[in-house]
Amino acid sequence: MTVRLTVAQALLRFLANQYTERDGVRQRLIAGCWGIFGHGNVGGVGQALLETPDMPYLQGRNEQAMVHAAVGYARQTDRLSTYAVTTSIGPGATNLTTGAALATVNRLPVLLLPGDVFATRPADPVLQQLESPHGADVSVNDCLRPVSRYFDRIWRPEALISSAPRAMRVLTDPAETGAVTLALPQDVQAEAYDWPEALFAERVWRVDRPVPDAESIASAAEVIRAARRPLLIAGGGVHYSGAEEALREFVESTGIPVSETQAGRGSLRYDHPNQLGAIGHTGTSAADDIARAADLIIGVGTRYSDFTTASSTQFGNEHVRFVNLNITAFDAHKQAATAVTGDARAALTALTEVLTGAGVDDEYRHEYRAGADRWAEIVAEAYRVGDGGARPSQAQLLGVLDEVVDDRDVVINAAGSLPGDLHKLWRARERKQYHVEYGYSCMGYEIPAALGVRMADGSREVFALVGDGTYLMMPTELVTAVQENIKIVVVLVQNHGYASIGGLSETVGAERFGTEYRFRRADRTFTGEPLPVDLAANAESLGVDVLRASTVDELREALSAARAADRPAAVYVEIDPSIEAPGPNAWWDVPVAQVSSRESAQLARKQYESHREGQRHHL
Repeated sequence: MTVRLTVAQALLRFLANQYTERDGVRQRLIAGCWGIFGHGNVGGVGQALLETPDMPYLQGRNEQAMVHAAVGYARQTDRLSTYAVTTSIGPGATNLTTGAALATVNRLPVLLLPGDVFATRPADPVLQQLESPHGADVSVNDCLRPVSRYFDRIWRPEALISSAPRAMRVLTDPAETGAVTLALPQDVQAEAYDWPEALFAERVWRVDRPVPDAESIASAAEVIRAARRPLLIAGGGVHYSGAEEALREFVESTGIPVSETQAGRGSLRYDHPNQLGAIGHTGTSAADDIARAADLIIGVGTRYSDFTTASSTQFGNEHVRFVNLNITAFDAHKQAATAVTGDARAALTALTEVLTGAGVDDEYRHEYRAGADRWAEIVAEAYRVGDGGARPSQAQLLGVLDEVVDDRDVVINAAGSLPGDLHKLWRARERKQYHVEYGYSCMGYEIPAALGVRMADGSREVFALVGDGTYLMMPTELVTAVQENIKIVVVLVQNHGYASIGGLSETVGAERFGTEYRFRRADRTFTGEPLPVDLAANAESLGVDVLRASTVDELREALSAARAADRPAAVYVEIDPSIEAPGPNAWWDVPVAQVSSRESAQLARKQYESHREGQRHHL
């Protein structure tokens, strides 16, 4: 039996019948479709959405933002559900590229459905077609190839029959997932075909928990038993596996302390006795000090980014060894580790069983616990408010927010100086509370991601923390939040420019050049008065309720009111930059000019070269 439908109609009907299942829990793989329509998709996917009520449609304002919203949703659902995103050919399609890169870097699933050129080539070039003299089959969508985990262009209707299931396989494979692109020539989208009914049958993609082989577990256990100063690094894989409880049981059984990457924050509650907090350049002194002397690093679900390893200077013990538990062999074998390839929860459970009776000594426990207690005092001091009528520092802002939120509220951030302060200072109380995108650190991620998180779990209050630089990149989805009445709270921090890069610029001898939002002086430098930009008024003009806060007390009141509101809100606050949060406890490699006429750069180069001496490869 066959069903006559257009390619777009068939694709959406297919997607509406795809499900994931893990641990007996089933849910829709593609929860709906974000879209902005142009000539390249309005008569294809656009018309098909109108006829497919089982595929809910959401109207976006920016193509990149739609991908971020889908990614936020996917992360909140532990990669078991996501959204499709449709755009026209041309700038609509190429605007997907940044979002696709973010998804793939962070190993989060999203399905991209950009329109494409005419397969039948009735006229060359058509509007928005890129003509390539070396290949007639090249279109602007080819820029999505390197940032997609799977890419296909559906030149003929029947190609969809094999390509669509392949796309679903990649989306649901925890070792391969990321952005998946099915480019849809605009004439093919609207072309009819007689489809086999079996294509539209419900299909469940079981997300397995690959169990590591016994020999790998035995080898890892042998290395762990021999260690005297082990440290565990919890990465995002702990969350995606739902391995938090298994992690807790493992460290309580062995006494091994835990540090966390940005993606792994919240793997263990902040006040757990084994918790040392953030690791690496944005890490705590408790975690970084232990890491420098550790004789064993146990990486669970981490890919060892340069922030985590302090640009290969973090692990200073010349005899340090690594054991890596990871769903991907690529990451499991990093750092010349004893590799355990498999699901994080399954691997931790197996290791706990074979390590019964093994553990670190009391002297080591007292040492790392003392470090954690000292850091807790540093956090309390950074949060402490002396004068409620004063302008808050950024750390005090986080302290006030910490007072206002409950355990299930979600805090979202991605770029600027906030990720570093959050990583070091935030007291993560629950596995989903901390949501910082730092694989791509993409400015503009926060607001659309907040929509995705709230859509995935409407029982949680969601706070999107953005600096002024990030806000100006992508405030557009505030309109979507208002249209759909998706309750989020945007905390808009006025820094008068790029505060994070301004600080980094100073450390590399670039003297904050081009990092502040100021008028030019007669000498053409940006050193005049701050620009009279009213971002609160801008947010208000997009339809959200805005509360302005000038003091700590006003900030506390505004955040509480916004949390209690029943519609999208924004809290605008200008912080005091003279009160800095605790600085980095480990290095980060940002090259400094080797030759310069400026003394600041010359001094920075000397410091840079001294730090580089500590870099090493673990072989």
